[in-house]
Amino acid sequence: MGAVAGPEIERLVQLLARLPGLGPRSARRAALHLIKKREALMMPLTSALQVALDKVQVCKTCGNIDTQNPCTVCTDPKRDPAIIVVVADVADLWALERANATQGRYHVLGATLSPLDGVGPQDLTIDALVARAHAAEVHEIILALNATVDGQTTAHYITDLLQDANVKVTRLAHGVPVGGELDYLDEGTLSAAMRQRTLF
Repeated sequence: MGAVAGPEIERLVQLLARLPGLGPRSARRAALHLIKKREALMMPLTSALQVALDKVQVCKTCGNIDTQNPCTVCTDPKRDPAIIVVVADVADLWALERANATQGRYHVLGATLSPLDGVGPQDLTIDALVARAHAAEVHEIILALNATVDGQTTAHYITDLLQDANVKVTRLAHGVPVGGELDYLDEGTLSAAMRQRTLF
């Protein structure tokens, strides 16, 4: 199919198509919408992107992304310094915050161990986590990692490294989701739910 717009617009479409959840067709629709709503959307978006480019940084304490360093979460006095929630990515941190699931502090690893993808311990912020776990005020490390092979491998690796730290290491529960129906769940989820059953 030939180009239907100039190279500048095609470049915009190609860049939008790189965003998660947007394929070529969705990117084309998004680009067209941005162009049509230039004053209401594109100008403010351009300005917001420029501010983000200039001010956004990675928190030196936990690895969150914010416009201040240490980040808003790390400097919040209402947070419990005794709990560190370990996540693989900033998106996981933001998901837990949307759910208002914890008042602990966070530690972003940057990824999970994945030998097939060439991601080893040296590629993650595990050393910084171990150092934080040895702080006197820390009493619990919550491993909020995905229930995948890579996530569980990372959890086991971190647990081994924290043997000499005076902290309780816990992980998120696995099993039947709230509102889930048993006959729609896979065997692995059902097995995990049965193994981790609790008193009613």
